[in-house]
Amino acid sequence: MHGLDDAALLRRSARGDAAAFGVLYDRLAPMVLLRLRGRCSDRELVADVLQDAFAAVWRSADQWTGRGDVAGWVWTIAARRLVDVYRQRAVRSSAVERNAAVTVETFAPSAEAVVLDEVLNGGLEAALRRLSPELLEVLRATVLDGLSTRETAALLGVPEGTVKARAFRARSMLRQALA
Repeated sequence: MHGLDDAALLRRSARGDAAAFGVLYDRLAPMVLLRLRGRCSDRELVADVLQDAFAAVWRSADQWTGRGDVAGWVWTIAARRLVDVYRQRAVRSSAVERNAAVTVETFAPSAEAVVLDEVLNGGLEAALRRLSPELLEVLRATVLDGLSTRETAALLGVPEGTVKARAFRARSMLRQALA
């Protein structure tokens, strides 16, 4: 089973093969864990998100379209789960501000999140809001997630040339807006 590629393991998982899913997990979890840790310094939260993401992969394995890379698909699920947790905490945090009687545990953002917050409080935030969703997707994948052009193309299901063109256009637009 270890000789199978990720796509074959995911297809077997979709048919309920727990052993195939175990091999897929062993293969992909270290990469997903490393990337999640790059976005969040709370190790318990990262562990929870990792577990939740792979549970979602198990439940939705039959929904993978076959387009793109399985690792990219799994990473997208995990990244979205982490964003969901951030959003839930933001909602709880704003509820706390409105209702001082309620307390929420302290969230320790990663160094990357702190730097991004500082940058986004300037003109970059407005410039990013003017970018199309397609350009933002490419920036997130290549800049925030550190994916290569090939990985980004597989993740988004577009040709590599399209990724390069969108990245160039996004950088050009940001340079103009920040000049």
